[in-house]
Amino acid sequence: MKKISRRCTFEKYLWMILYLISSAAIAQQKNRPPNIIYILADDLGYGDLGCYGQTKIKTPNIDQLAARGRKFTSFYAGSTVCAPSRAALMTGLHTGHVSVRGNGEFPLPKEEKILPEYLKEKGYVNAMMGKWGLGLSATSGSPEIRGWDYFSGHVHHVEGHYQHPDSAWQIQGNQLHKIRIPGGQYANEWFTNEALNFIRNEKDRPFFLYLSFTLPHAELVVPDQFIQPYLNANGESLFAPETAHAPGQHYGPQRFPKAAYAAMITQMDTYVGNVMNEIRKLALEENTIIIFTSDNGTHQEGGRKRADAMDYFKSSGPFKGIKRDLYEGGIRVPFIVQWPGKIEAGSSSDLPAANWDIVSTFCSLTGMRAPETDGISIAPVLLNRTKKSLLKKMQNRPFYWEFYEQGYKQAVRKGNWKAIRYYQGVHPVRTELYNLETDPGENHDVSSTHQDLVKEMETQLEKLRKPSDNPAFQIK
Repeated sequence: MKKISRRCTFEKYLWMILYLISSAAIAQQKNRPPNIIYILADDLGYGDLGCYGQTKIKTPNIDQLAARGRKFTSFYAGSTVCAPSRAALMTGLHTGHVSVRGNGEFPLPKEEKILPEYLKEKGYVNAMMGKWGLGLSATSGSPEIRGWDYFSGHVHHVEGHYQHPDSAWQIQGNQLHKIRIPGGQYANEWFTNEALNFIRNEKDRPFFLYLSFTLPHAELVVPDQFIQPYLNANGESLFAPETAHAPGQHYGPQRFPKAAYAAMITQMDTYVGNVMNEIRKLALEENTIIIFTSDNGTHQEGGRKRADAMDYFKSSGPFKGIKRDLYEGGIRVPFIVQWPGKIEAGSSSDLPAANWDIVSTFCSLTGMRAPETDGISIAPVLLNRTKKSLLKKMQNRPFYWEFYEQGYKQAVRKGNWKAIRYYQGVHPVRTELYNLETDPGENHDVSSTHQDLVKEMETQLEKLRKPSDNPAFQIK
């Protein structure tokens, strides 16, 4: 009887110890800053997801993310092409102030502090997988000196044009090295696998993962398993007629550009699902913020036509324009945030916000003081804690963009009004004005009947811009 009693006592103490360890682990998980996963698509349009109205392309995992979180319907990219958009995201500065205002290999300067550098001060371990495009090796923007503990991806933006490259870059021993992508993987498959390994390895510490896909950017090359659902029994595209993209051009050949574009989005959706499943499996879901968005509007490259984007798939949703336009279709993008228990499931917001708000938002959510940037924290919106005075301020603040390709142009949104000013050389030639509340598709330029408002918006365009020292970003 004594042996049985001792065994029962031992088992009781063992269970008590295990319970205390488990409780301590749960308490530690709740008290530590949230993990953050920021997933960025490349050239994905506002209307390319099922949860934003897409009917031809399947995106079940991202749709589930929206169903379990909050969907924004007036969220803006930092620019209408990738490098300045990503620079705005990282620095919290819009294109009237940030150093990188267009595509090209322009490194972020040291004096522009970026998101992983802020989070590192809070004890985060930071990883980036995918396209960087903000500084080559041995420059002031090289990933290993800008707060990233892990990096597996492309540093040059043109490297990201190819979906099945044989090599990429990786931080090894605090140095950036060119390596061969293992196992013949497609680039985004490798990015995802690297991201999953990072999550498993760093699950016990607060982590920030920036998963920057090169999907669905051209080239329109996709693994067979993802394009098959978009082909019929005869191996032809479900979206016929198709016009093939011929070999011998910058982007690789593609027999079925429309089917391939759809397949690349479903491919990315599958990888997003893999990340969501890993977080769930590791019981990290309640303390992990997952964000999905895009760097700018949809494209017409690699065999994809403007009619494919605007008419067939309606990739820009109800909006006018695509990548390289300052109309809504070029800059308004999906933005979905999931944080179980903190963000209301199945909710949406039409509050205007932009990716240069992310630095301030993440600082706020992680208990840091937000720096002085062009953005403001949208944490109160995410958590349903917005006071009326703050809400009014957020609704009426100005949003600014400038762009240099195809002639210089600027845009500003303030409240429901939006102006786009076009230049010929160094001279402004016209300013278009739209009321986004009554005309979200920007089909009716009302500048001729609202001249006082046009002048007010032009004043904003001047006020929000500081001239760049970079010759590439000067009005010519």
